[in-house]
Amino acid sequence: MSLYSRFCTEITDDNGEIKKITLNYPDNFNYGYDVVDVIAEQTPDKRAIVWCNVDNEEHIFSFLDVKRYSNKMANVFTEAGIRRGDRVMLVLKRHYEYWFAAVALHKIGAVMIPATHMLTVSDYVYRIKASKVKAIICTTQNDVPAAIKKALEETGSDAKLWSVQKDIDGFDNLTKQMENAEDTFQRVETNADDPMMLYFTSGTTGYPKGVIHDYKYPLAHIVTAKYWQQAEDGGLHFTVAETGWAKASWGKIYGQWLVGSAVMVYDFDNFDPKQLTTIINKYGVTSFCAPPTVYRYLVRKGIADMPTLKHASTAGEMLAPEVFRKFTEKTGIPLCEGYGQTETTLLMANFKGKQPKEGSMGTISPFYNIELRDKEGNPVPDGQIGEVVIVPPENGKQVGIFCAYLDNEEQYKYVWRGGVYHTGDAAYKDKDGLYWFHGRFDDIIKTGGFRVGPYEVENVLMEHPAVVECSVIGVPDKLRGQAIKAVIVPGHGYEPDKKLEQDIKEFCNQKLAEYKWIRIVEFVSKMPKTISGKIQKTVLRGMKQG
Repeated sequence: MSLYSRFCTEITDDNGEIKKITLNYPDNFNYGYDVVDVIAEQTPDKRAIVWCNVDNEEHIFSFLDVKRYSNKMANVFTEAGIRRGDRVMLVLKRHYEYWFAAVALHKIGAVMIPATHMLTVSDYVYRIKASKVKAIICTTQNDVPAAIKKALEETGSDAKLWSVQKDIDGFDNLTKQMENAEDTFQRVETNADDPMMLYFTSGTTGYPKGVIHDYKYPLAHIVTAKYWQQAEDGGLHFTVAETGWAKASWGKIYGQWLVGSAVMVYDFDNFDPKQLTTIINKYGVTSFCAPPTVYRYLVRKGIADMPTLKHASTAGEMLAPEVFRKFTEKTGIPLCEGYGQTETTLLMANFKGKQPKEGSMGTISPFYNIELRDKEGNPVPDGQIGEVVIVPPENGKQVGIFCAYLDNEEQYKYVWRGGVYHTGDAAYKDKDGLYWFHGRFDDIIKTGGFRVGPYEVENVLMEHPAVVECSVIGVPDKLRGQAIKAVIVPGHGYEPDKKLEQDIKEFCNQKLAEYKWIRIVEFVSKMPKTISGKIQKTVLRGMKQG
């Protein structure tokens, strides 16, 4: 039994491809009560979480378990003074306590702030000050407690501190308190429009923006889970993501449980492709989602047979065509790409019922009306690159799109200028109605009177065996206005010299239209990146030429 149909009406074609979906939800919708607790009442023994770690520890939690433990945590939180609207930061990696804490905070009506354990003291200082956190719940690993205590000293914050699994000075042990708490909890009245989630974007310039989502946000992930990731009722879905990132909301809790799938959680620090496939096979994972980097490793190290796996998806960065082909050849499963932002849910994807096309973002989610527009706000014709903008419905309500930037109304108004949401991302639509990503709209290169999306050149670059990582930018050029420059991290065994530079140019330029030719190549040992792993093109453009 899957619960999602209680909250939506779907229209699909004969191939099962989603064409339209309409949400139906009460004004007081709350994922904790209306999804988790209802599933627990109807099918108490149904699997919700399959958890294991590198030390061979294992826990399988039913929906009844999640209901009970989330109630216990909700009691701990309320006894400590956490109330509706209070902000609580979670730095819990892939510990199973994250799922109990998340549902508990939803039940209270608090605002959850997921954060990665990779943050520095200054990162915590900024987030604590900006969000005015009431409490912080954290792992005891990776020196996170020490960093948080130092950040609290610098901010003067009196936030309540909890750790999980282990006792540590200055922190209450939430795992112990949870076990000793009552497992019933009286419903707290919340509103579907209340703030539920606060994410800090990694950003490529300036301070991270605080992105606020409301209590309707989980419902928008029905399409994410059912029609893109193809999570199944009674199946087991595995998204490779740490809970500090928005990817976890996309693939490790909301949509998956709504469609009746359990979530696979593998608690690890260092990625091992062989171990990953072992986990998939041991527990019988049926659907899998990971960033292209994971698939690159799997292809490079050799893909083991995965007989239970039925579907694979990817998002977040460029996928090399070679990786797509090799994975599909080995498994018989095509990789379905998807696209969205921290500010949104899934906007475009290769959906169920349609054969994915290598490199394409597929088609528009049935939740959204999306157009491609130029800088003047005019729609662009098929085949021309434009900015991806979301046009809201007449009633103005857009489920799954963020409701505010934290204390930054000016920025919120800017991205919503002209009555549409400006993603800042560039794409074009082909004659078949498929969309193709081209990076950030501001990164479009204007060369010789033509507009070139960096992404299309990067796709070709990634086919060269010497290229491990790359980024394409425009640099000033007296003749063309801008020249196309490729910044490349070469692979092991490749000498970054003039010969390799020429070889890469010839390899790529014979596959590209002349106006897209790479004019300059620069080799680097590593790319400048944000904490979430996004390449900072602004830094690359600021590098001294030569």
